[in-house]
Formats: sequence, structure tokens, C-alpha cells
Amino acid sequence: MWARVLADSPVHRGILPATGRPVLFVGCGTSYYIGESYARLRNAAGLGRTRAAIASEIPYVERDEVILVLSRSGTTGDVNRIARELGQDHHVVGIIGDPATPLPALCDEYVLLDYADEISVVQTRFATSALTALRASLGADLSGLVQDARAALAEPLPDPLPDHVVFLGHGWTIGVANEAALKCREAAGFWTEAYPVMEYQHGPIAAAGPGTLVWSFEPLPDFIADAVKATGARVHVPNLDPQAQLATVHRLAVALAVRAGRDPDHPRFLSRSVQLT
Repeated sequence: MWARVLADSPVHRGILPATGRPVLFVGCGTSYYIGESYARLRNAAGLGRTRAAIASEIPYVERDEVILVLSRSGTTGDVNRIARELGQDHHVVGIIGDPATPLPALCDEYVLLDYADEISVVQTRFATSALTALRASLGADLSGLVQDARAALAEPLPDPLPDHVVFLGHGWTIGVANEAALKCREAAGFWTEAYPVMEYQHGPIAAAGPGTLVWSFEPLPDFIADAVKATGARVHVPNLDPQAQLATVHRLAVALAVRAGRDPDHPRFLSRSVQLT
């Protein structure tokens, strides 16, 4: 799937915001975390002022910002409302999974990833395909991404399965860490946490213990790794592209769901789209 997205990247680059254009990325849940990663990557590369906001919590909008929205379903109420309202005087670009929904008509142009849509309530394939398109649009070297994804699908899961997982990130992988934690909560009803690497010792480490797995998407400084191990927790730092590691996290979430007797594709209290009534 990611290989197809990469093959289509020249087309996507012509649609997604051009270098120098200020961008406000708007999403909910998983889509927001993908936007968080994109914003940090784009800012770090000096390609234009970029920020991400939850659709229901946008503090302000600059007049020169391109509005970039991400929605698998195309029916997310908060996202569609923002596209409709801001589309009156802003350029709106979408990344969409279903063209037969209201959102395409609310966008000036959009990237269609209908081939990455999925039946599951929990987003995995679509969200990571969107992240692939976004990273490629920034000129990132993704030549090893597909190979790393294959390695992630074959990587052994933590054994025994943990009772508590903390995901750590730095820079753009803070968004990846947040998304990883959300996947385990959604699919398995399993409580997880996510923090910036250097923030973990500022309080959260107090909840670590022998049943904890601390998974870092970035190399850990020795003093943090040693502090984690001193709690009795395990440290996991895979040597793969952080996005590719999400494939292993998805497998972990399924394993945790099976252990809990849950259906990872149809979690309790969740639907494919949150619509405003």
C-alpha cells in the first residue's frame, strides 16, 4: 500500500501545500496525530510555517494559511464544519478516503486515497498511507520505508505481553507516539501513555514498574534508559523507520485485544465516523 502511495507522490505533491505556504492542518483523533507529525517535519525542513489543530479546538486562524484536512470517512462532523466555514475565505486541501461523501465538495482540491480505505473502525492502513503521502510531499528519503515495514511485520512481539505501555517520541515522532498509544487504547481497551522523550522523567516515570514496556521511537539517552530499567520496566527501541514501527504496534494492539477477549476491528463505543447531531 505504501509503495503505491510513493508511486503516486508526484501527483500528490501538485495538490498538497507548496513550499513556503503557511499551513493549518486540521484533524480529529488519529488524523490530528498524523497532522502533528507533518507539522513538525515541515517546520523542521523550513518549508513553511505549519501547525496542527484539533478540529474542535482551533485557537485562531491566520488569513494566509492553507487549510489541510484529513478524513478517512469524509463524514467527520467537526472536520467538515471547519472545511465549510473556513472554505469561504481560505484555500482548503483534503486527504480523503471516500469520494462519495460530503467532504470532497468542501475542498478546493484533494488527494484521494480510496485504495487505502479499510473496513475496520480502527484506522491503520489509511492513516499510515496518508502519513506516507505527507512525508513524500516534503521530499523525505523514503527509499527504505517499505522494506522497514516488511521487517516490522515480521518482528517478534514483546514476550510476555506487557501490562502497561508507554510510547516516547522526539520531534515529529511525538505524533507517532501519540498515535501508537491511541491504537492500543482503541483496539484493545488497553491503557497506554505517550510523551516526548525528555519529558518522561518529569513525573510519568513514577507509574512505571515490572509490567511496563517503554517503547521509544527515537534512540534513548543512556541516563533515561537506565532510569527506566531501574523501575523494573522493559525498554524497546527498534532500529526501524518510526512510521514502519507502527505496523508492529498495530500487531501488538491486536495481540492485546485478543488477550482481553476484544474484537480489535470493532471496539466498544466507537464508530468509523464521529458525526455531529
